[in-house]
Amino acid sequence: MDLRIAWRTLIQQPAYTLTAILSLSIGLAASLLLLGFVRYSLEYDSHVPEVGQVYVVKHHFNVEPSSPLFDIAPMFLREVALKTPGVMDVTSYIPARPEVTPLTVRAGRNLMTVRSLITLPGFPSLLGMRALQGDVASALERPDRFVVTEAGALRLFGTRDALGRTMVADGHTLQVGAVVPSPPANTTIPFEVLFGVNSAVVEPAIRHEMLTGEHGWMTKMLLRLQPGASLPAIVAQLQQAVDQAPSLNQFPPEVRERLGQRKAIELAISPLREAYFDDKIANSFIALPGDRASPRIVTGLAVLAALILLLAAINYVNLTTVRVLRRQREMAMRKVLGAGVPQIVLQFLLESMLLALAATALGLLLAWLALPVFSQLVNRQLDGLFSAQNIAAAFGIGALLGAATAAYPAWIALRVHPTQVLAGRPDAESRGSMQWRRALTVIQIGTAMGLASVTIAIAWQTDYAMRATPGFDPSPIVVVDMPGHIRDADKARRLISSLKAQPGVAGVAVSQDPVGRLDWMWTRMLKRPGGETASMEMKTVSANFFELYGIAPEAGRLFQSAIDKDNDATAMVLNAVAARALGFASAEQAVGQTVTFTGFDNAMISARIVGIAPELRFHSLRETPPATAYALGDHGMVLSVRAAGAPAEVERAANALWPQYFPDALPKIYRASDVLKAHYADDARMARLLALATGIALAIAAFGTYALSANTVQRRAREIVLRKLHGARRADIGLLVIREIGAMTLIAAAISLPVGLVVIERHLSGYTEHAPIGYWTLAFALLLTLATALIATTRHTWTAMRLPPAEALRT
Repeated sequence: MDLRIAWRTLIQQPAYTLTAILSLSIGLAASLLLLGFVRYSLEYDSHVPEVGQVYVVKHHFNVEPSSPLFDIAPMFLREVALKTPGVMDVTSYIPARPEVTPLTVRAGRNLMTVRSLITLPGFPSLLGMRALQGDVASALERPDRFVVTEAGALRLFGTRDALGRTMVADGHTLQVGAVVPSPPANTTIPFEVLFGVNSAVVEPAIRHEMLTGEHGWMTKMLLRLQPGASLPAIVAQLQQAVDQAPSLNQFPPEVRERLGQRKAIELAISPLREAYFDDKIANSFIALPGDRASPRIVTGLAVLAALILLLAAINYVNLTTVRVLRRQREMAMRKVLGAGVPQIVLQFLLESMLLALAATALGLLLAWLALPVFSQLVNRQLDGLFSAQNIAAAFGIGALLGAATAAYPAWIALRVHPTQVLAGRPDAESRGSMQWRRALTVIQIGTAMGLASVTIAIAWQTDYAMRATPGFDPSPIVVVDMPGHIRDADKARRLISSLKAQPGVAGVAVSQDPVGRLDWMWTRMLKRPGGETASMEMKTVSANFFELYGIAPEAGRLFQSAIDKDNDATAMVLNAVAARALGFASAEQAVGQTVTFTGFDNAMISARIVGIAPELRFHSLRETPPATAYALGDHGMVLSVRAAGAPAEVERAANALWPQYFPDALPKIYRASDVLKAHYADDARMARLLALATGIALAIAAFGTYALSANTVQRRAREIVLRKLHGARRADIGLLVIREIGAMTLIAAAISLPVGLVVIERHLSGYTEHAPIGYWTLAFALLLTLATALIATTRHTWTAMRLPPAEALRT
């Protein structure tokens, strides 16, 4: 009976019901998406059996002053770890090809890249892998077999039933020996194809190193530990093996002196379940870190979800409270007819629960419709977000929200006095109740305003970083990634000659990385004879690199194709940071001086500094430009092509020429400006996500302001009439309503904008250069929120201005 009454009550007031459901569903949709993403993030690698006992081996390379952290370890540690007490199982793996140049395969007529790993024994068992078809162990032992996931099989062969299907990789025909389930999207070990160490695609030198670890090469390594195993003891034993390995301790005396008591390579292990939040991992030549997220950002998104849900709940409480004040006669009649406290409370609880569950259903629909856009904003595959478990959790949140928001309106209803109401003297809302609802509205407005100020600042800083000059004009530069080292490939040199002959091409230069990317970063210790020693990043470029980019020297000269020859180790260019690190008082003083360093064969090389280059932005604005040295060489894997006219013409020419020289590789051709912007892709997505959240918060605040203005006009109707009878103009009445909302907006600004300023300053502290962000961002957020509030109150302000005295006095 009570449920039927609650249902009829909601149907009889469709405007209220639709407004309440819509405002609540928008907040729920946003919160459910954010909370779903937070849960998705917290469950990274949870599919691995007993994941709490699986650890990743990492190391700090302390030879570098900044001591980067890599999630790789020497290959020979596998055998050491297997003999270490407390270690149950060990496996290691590496990408089949560097991730910047992934393995390209041909399946039938289709040419595509695949995410592929070379694995050692123990990899399938440690990850709990089971075969859906075939035999995993046998497939990883044979040179002509490979393992493919279901998703990989579907992409390669168009079917999951792929056992026995073949593909061609690096000229080898390989057969599917097993099909396994696809790893979930939230894994830090993604793959489509697995090869064993004996596979035909594995180069002999790599196979030898993976099996012996003779030269100290690095690999991704996982340990499964026994419960209660001593982590310090395990790390100490592994560290001892690294300290005693000759291949890892060939450092010149000056490096050992600078290290002091520190280890050159300092090992650490951390749980695999925490790998996703280990966002300090640096790129390595073995593999990129893969999916990572800052725990602060994920925590912030959880807080944002809670805030949006709170705003929606506040809005519903305000709407319901206004409605209760209009239903005093109904409440009085129910009490006269014998309804007690339980019945009154139950009625409001059922109404609130029905409305909240309806809003949850609509919110889920809105979230489902918004999921593709949301997935792009967070750059994650969230196809499994709407699982039965998550949907049940969503309705649980909706039910809790319904129960929580029913409490205050029910308390207001219980305070209704039947005798007074039925006598025609309805209760006015108490001053305390009114102040409480105003405070809730202030929270709504303040939250929306604070979000707006932070969003504006983040978006502006991101745009500033994307537009910051990298030390050259990137607009005419087109970048072409090559499938291998250029010096060792005759086809690459012929492609360069063909590109140079194109009418729209002004020149082609070779480098290891384009400016703005650090896939092949390597470092060396440079020493002034009788002077300072400094560690710096090394960049190998062709003799025409600086000319093609149009970069002018700060002192001396830069490499010139008319003077310098590729692979000449006797000439070097530094940036100003490197010159200062080596102890030179000025850039001019460094020109003509000699520096020494060790080559890859540990032979000592002496080079003369021919000039000082400006700081080029290989790093983002979050990092101070490091000391950098440029050496001559044509063994890079990147072509920089300068367009004489439209860059699009160069792109078309490069795409047309590519199949003639590399028919078994896919071209990767893009603009230099896109490389530079890639540093800030996550910031741009975050800014868009915050902009969406701000829009939702402003919309919810507008609903709340709308409800409060309606209540203000109703509550002060007699006062408005009396003011009109005493000569008040319409503008005066309008100001009466606007003044109340304006005052609450200013109070909200006084609370939220200082908090927003702190958040903005913390965000900007992560950058070495800031956009000229001043207090105007706070002022703009205030104006935006004021405009939203004014729009929300327009209807009721106009109603108050036109309120007929006779109608108001009758009420």
